[in-house]
Amino acid sequence: MKPLDRILETAKAAPRHIVLAEGEDPRVVEAAVRAVRAGIAGITLVGSRTAVEERLAAAGADAGEIRIEDPASSPLTRRLAAAYHALRKNKGVDAAAAAEAARSPLVFAAMMVREGEADGTVGGAVATTADTVRAALQTIGRAPDVGLVSSFFLMMLCEAHHVKKGAFVFADCGLVVDPDAAGLADIAVMSARSFEALAGKPAKVAMLSFSTAGSAAHDRVSKVVEATRLAHAAAPGLVIDGELQFDTAFVEAVSAAKAPNSALHGEANVFVFPNLDAANIGYKIAQRIGGATAIGPILQGLAKPANDLSRGCNADDVFHMIAVTVVQAGYNP
Repeated sequence: MKPLDRILETAKAAPRHIVLAEGEDPRVVEAAVRAVRAGIAGITLVGSRTAVEERLAAAGADAGEIRIEDPASSPLTRRLAAAYHALRKNKGVDAAAAAEAARSPLVFAAMMVREGEADGTVGGAVATTADTVRAALQTIGRAPDVGLVSSFFLMMLCEAHHVKKGAFVFADCGLVVDPDAAGLADIAVMSARSFEALAGKPAKVAMLSFSTAGSAAHDRVSKVVEATRLAHAAAPGLVIDGELQFDTAFVEAVSAAKAPNSALHGEANVFVFPNLDAANIGYKIAQRIGGATAIGPILQGLAKPANDLSRGCNADDVFHMIAVTVVQAGYNP
């Protein structure tokens, strides 16, 4: 079974309610209708009721098939505003500012998740990553045992030209700019958990660098070595190695030549990059030159699921992100 098919089947087996903050966007509406009809999720679309209804009619959706919440008129708005005020008043947010924030689709959707009206949220088809992530961090917040909220891309290698096929995680490609060793270790452990939940098989984590097993000496290399030690201490059962160059982590023959004692043997499926520069460039090279399908950035470490989309996304991207968010809600109830 292809990795995406497995995610869809997992979502269908235990559908959750997902709120989409940009309910007036035709890509989001198309994906919402598809998700409901595929049985992977119940959906709420946030936006102007008139505009959303027009989009749904154009998509051929029946009345009542999808819930609509208009922050300007929803009976939820007052309660969500009060909850947001209680949450943020120590940060200087007064009641008037909270009421205004609750009418913002991103905040409204995230507060629905926080208040138990939905199991997860997806935004970013229209809004920037900064705005989407800020709304999630300020409302949903970090999970209790998490030191750092980070992100990853789920990279699908399923084409005929791909020598290795399957799902792989690249982290952190979208959020943490330059993590220290402790932060990098957090990203590694969380990314391993995310991979296992989505792919359904054990994670094998490579801590990437321009050096392999001491082939270069530099502070940047030392950071990756220390992060590997910290991650292994935090998760003793995790199969992890570093520092490694990408080819050593991915190609068995190269691993045998460069790192014969590596626990990975060139079979890594989770790749932790040393900083955002390397990770963002790496996933885009894999996507645009290598032909990998990239789903993300998927956020990890939040108390409840909230995910970001690219503003260049299509309806398929939104649909797949809904499925991923449903699966996350299942392992992060």
